[in-house]
Amino acid sequence: MNIRSLTRGDGVVIGAAVVLFIASFLTFESISGFGAGQSRNAWDDLGMGLGIYMGAVIGAVLIVVNRCQPQPRKVLGLDLGQVGTAFPILTAWTLLWTLIDVPDGVDAGAGLVLGLITALVLAGAAIASPLVPALQAALIPAPKPVAPQPYGAQPPSGYGYPGAQPQQPYGAQPQPGQPFGQQPQGAPAAQPAAPADFSPFWFAVPAARPLFAEDGSPTPIAELTPGTWYLAVEQRGAALVAQTQDGRRGVLQDTSGIQRG
Repeated sequence: MNIRSLTRGDGVVIGAAVVLFIASFLTFESISGFGAGQSRNAWDDLGMGLGIYMGAVIGAVLIVVNRCQPQPRKVLGLDLGQVGTAFPILTAWTLLWTLIDVPDGVDAGAGLVLGLITALVLAGAAIASPLVPALQAALIPAPKPVAPQPYGAQPPSGYGYPGAQPQQPYGAQPQPGQPFGQQPQGAPAAQPAAPADFSPFWFAVPAARPLFAEDGSPTPIAELTPGTWYLAVEQRGAALVAQTQDGRRGVLQDTSGIQRG
């Protein structure tokens, strides 16, 4: 599990779940007429406390756990995050009608009102997170360390990953009539830089991209997400070998548009 994949929307979900759990212990209803002074919280009715309030909290846990997984989990063919989103929606719907239909002589308590508000916030954050860019930003920004260059080595050109054009050897003159930068006729083609010349660097991806196993397996082992910094440890042709925060290594085949740290 990678907690750095959590977004601001997930942070709102977590905060609302904590407040909803606290609200379950506050006064749910109180008697205002005969027998005034009697009150109860949601846990005096197990169906309300465990089935309604804790149902939304469990839904929040499913949403967060699903976000931390490399690949979305499925439950009976449904995305785990979608299943989790359904719980706070049901909680908000139940508490709304409970508040509207409060019996005569009974006053709605702070636990009921606060529970309804936080359930609505929780459900709204779960639904809006994939749609609102502001909620998609990383909740825990990754540190941005600078990978030191080996002593005496020149910084890699062309953004530091495959795609840079080979340069003429120092002091070499182009052949007469040869366009500048073109290899002389009969000269051996420029060889790619040796692995020893590669310097590890931090990078971020502009969009979610799969990370494949180093043995060439077609099944992704992780997913690189925007807003998180990853370490490029090796160059393989047009691909990079990247390392995630939890230590897993894999091949990033699509390196277009990456942002170098």
